[in-house]
Amino acid sequence: MSRLFALTAVAISLAFAPLQRAEAADAPQAWPFSVPAESTIPAGPLGEAIKLGQKVVTDTQNHAKAYVGNGLNCSSCHLNGGTVAGAAPFVGLWGVFPEYRSRSASVNALQTRINDCFERSMNGKALPEESPEMIGVLSYVWWLSQGVPTGMDSAGRGFKEILAPATPDKARGKSIYAQKCASCHAADGAGLNKPDGSYMFPPLWGSKAFNIGAGMARLNTAAAFVKANMPLAQGGTLSDQEAYDVAAFFTTQPRPDLAGKENDWLKGGKPKDARY
Repeated sequence: MSRLFALTAVAISLAFAPLQRAEAADAPQAWPFSVPAESTIPAGPLGEAIKLGQKVVTDTQNHAKAYVGNGLNCSSCHLNGGTVAGAAPFVGLWGVFPEYRSRSASVNALQTRINDCFERSMNGKALPEESPEMIGVLSYVWWLSQGVPTGMDSAGRGFKEILAPATPDKARGKSIYAQKCASCHAADGAGLNKPDGSYMFPPLWGSKAFNIGAGMARLNTAAAFVKANMPLAQGGTLSDQEAYDVAAFFTTQPRPDLAGKENDWLKGGKPKDARY
């Protein structure tokens, strides 16, 4: 085993330690959200693994291309490298896995959750669990989670749930998309390319977008993400209804299928907004 793997193995093994959930009556519901300064990345092999993981997350197309099947980077959904509250941040994730997920009807290790994203959101294939890319992403999540107690969610985890005052309207959503979204994601949802062919803004539907099994293909998830974060740098400017309307429009556009989707939610718990 290389020195890099040896140093990170100790940290990775902590993911499987028994969860010690806060039980005190006055314990906070979630740990305050805080992103460590990059100056705290340690020197040596562990630091190099963390930096590689950061690159895999922010520039997946170049640092894990063999495992990606579309035009997205991990940071297309996990904004700013997974450091933005309300945009599926990685802060604090290290200590909440293993975790049961009804979609797979099994307890998932963090590695499994990461590969869910590669197979669904990235429409690609799983990272080998001992690959430098996987070790890097794990190391990066571990570093971002420093100080968050084991078993406690960090504030801002996932997406803040919202409710549509009225039934979402795809026609209204199409109009909102044209006004607020098309300048970045294109009128046909194909995204905006840089001169080198990579994406400045990711596709939302079509062959280069996330597949039907991705979390972002679900109405509630997409609406919550849009409400908090879109248009870019203008998060919160759309009403809850507008966020739902535009999500109802783009989540129902054509996108890649997911092989094996019939195996999801075999033991129940299927959400109402699942696309299949």
